Amino acid sequence: MDFLVLDSQLRIIFQLFLAALLGGLVGLEREYQRRAAGLKTHSLVSLGSALFTIISLEAFEALSGKTGISFDPSRVVAAIVVGVGFIGAGLIILRSFRVEGLTTAAGIWVVAGVGVAVAFQFYLIAAFTAFLALMILTVLKSAEEKFLRNEEKKK
Repeated sequence: MDFLVLDSQLRIIFQLFLAALLGGLVGLEREYQRRAAGLKTHSLVSLGSALFTIISLEAFEALSGKTGISFDPSRVVAAIVVGVGFIGAGLIILRSFRVEGLTTAAGIWVVAGVGVAVAFQFYLIAAFTAFLALMILTVLKSAEEKFLRNEEKKK
């Protein structure tokens, strides 16, 4: 059984650590912006997504080829997307005709994808996605404040 092999366990530990780290980097920006879901939430969502995906892949490998067993690891990924959507929906609030929490919810959705990417060993893609999310949250926020907020003030 592959899950008993030390190399396999070390790979999984690395994957879990990387998923938590990348999710945490995105969450750090949300924490800096003083949002409700920050470093810990983003880290945990990415970590959990990676863990569930890894468990699914390992179970699929262990059970593949056995008669009478039907198993599809992509179902777990689909369930992660839906489950994280519920978490995100809980973050979105409508206050006085303003929507709040939408960007944080989208960030949580992205870090769930980062966790899944790490679990599938797409390390470069996961790291680039986390980097891109950080750029979107920081650079686009600055551009938005500079260009769009100035237009609102002129009106």
